[in-house]
Formats: sequence, structure tokens, C-alpha cells
Amino acid sequence: MRRSRLVTLALSVVAGLGTTLALAAPAHASASDRYIALGDSYASGVGADSYTSESGSCQRSNNAYPVLYNANVHPASYRSVACSGATTADVVNSQLAALSSSTTLVSVTIGGNDIGFSSIMTTCVLLGESDCVAAVQTAENKVRNELPAKLAAVYNGIRSRSPSARVVVVGYPVFYQLGTVCIGLSANSRAKLDEGINLLDDTTKTAATAAGFKFADVRSIFVGHQLCSYGEKWLHALNILDISVSYHPTAAGQSGGYYPTFRSAAG
Repeated sequence: MRRSRLVTLALSVVAGLGTTLALAAPAHASASDRYIALGDSYASGVGADSYTSESGSCQRSNNAYPVLYNANVHPASYRSVACSGATTADVVNSQLAALSSSTTLVSVTIGGNDIGFSSIMTTCVLLGESDCVAAVQTAENKVRNELPAKLAAVYNGIRSRSPSARVVVVGYPVFYQLGTVCIGLSANSRAKLDEGINLLDDTTKTAATAAGFKFADVRSIFVGHQLCSYGEKWLHALNILDISVSYHPTAAGQSGGYYPTFRSAAG
């Protein structure tokens, strides 16, 4: 009889605890989210293959992190308008229209094209160290002097259209592991490129935080998977046969790096 009463008491405690935990659970359940993905080629999934026919030159991949989130979490609705080559102006002028007051989750990766990412890499590959370092320095000046206002315009637009949404700003991976034996660009060029990406990410994080958004930082998870590292590469090196995929995440980079980082930040 005593044992029966103890069991009953234990079950009551567990039931009460379950109620408490349920009440303490996040108010935003992932399954009820209305999710919109914005951004550039890192969000659309350039380099990850399996592009959807409807996306055309935007090259939205079925292996991109927004698609993986949709496939695994199953939000109530999902749409990606991320597009290869997009700048902050493109997001403001074209992509923000996908948002509404009912949107509850937004992801955005943007900023690299505003500082001339593609032309920088072309300069570094074709013209050598001095030109590469100079091109990155010019981009760093743009990051400091121009990018914060451009990011603010994007973030203000998101908040205006979707005032109740959780917004996750997703950054860029640092391209090179330094201090290894590596063919191709010089050590100084690689270091300068990494410096520029770190500045871009740090500036974006500051702007996102100021807007009240979360910043999903992919830099640490890509360590060991960068170019010149000894692990599985999660970034494409220069690809002469398909220039567009160069320095973009592979499918493994999207699934192993971007997706878990975004999912953790999305809650």
C-alpha cells in the first residue's frame, strides 16, 4: 500500500513537472513558423548543386540551408527568394516583398556582393599578391564606411514588414586555413582575404545585434573544412570549368556547416 502511494505521488510530481516544462517552452513552435529565406548565393545554395528549375539564374539549390531547415523542421510555410548575385539593394527592392505581417521566421545572408566579392577573387587569382591585397583593402574600406547603412536598410525593411518575426542573420565562412602548405594564392593574399571576411562578419554581427536580430556565425564550424585545411573541404576552390561555384560552400558545407548553425540560432 505504501509503495502504491509513493508511485502515485511520483507520477503526480512528474505530471506537474511536465506541465511546468510545457508552460516554459518557447512561445514560437517551429512547426507553426511561416519562414522566408532572403539573401545572396550563400543562401540560395550556389555550389551545392541540385538547383531548382523555377529559380533560373538565382540558382536556388535543394541542398541550401533554408531548404534543409524546411525539410527537417517542417514549418507551416516556407519560401526562399534568395538569389545568386544579390546585393543589399536587391533585397530591399525585390526580396522584401515576400515578407508579411504573418511571417514568423526570416533568414538573411547578404553583404558580400556589396563589397565586390566576385571581382576581388578574380583579381586575387589573376593579378597576384599586390593587386589582391589592394583589392581587399578597398573592400574593407567599403565595409567600414558604406556597409553598416546598407545593412540597416535591409534590417529596417524586414522589421517593418514582419514586426513579430524572429530574424537570423547568417554570416560567411573564412576561406583559408592559414599556416599550412598550400598551392595557389600567396600566404599574404590568403591572410588578407581572411582578414576581409572577418571584418565583414564582425561588421554584420554588430549591425544585426543593433537591430535586435540574432547573428548565426558559421566561422568556427568551418574550421578544419576550409581551403588549405587537412579535413574534408566544405568550400569550392577555384573552378575554371564553373567559375560561379568557386569559393562557395559545397553541399557538405551547407548541411554540415550552415544548416546546424542556422537551426540552432532559429530556435
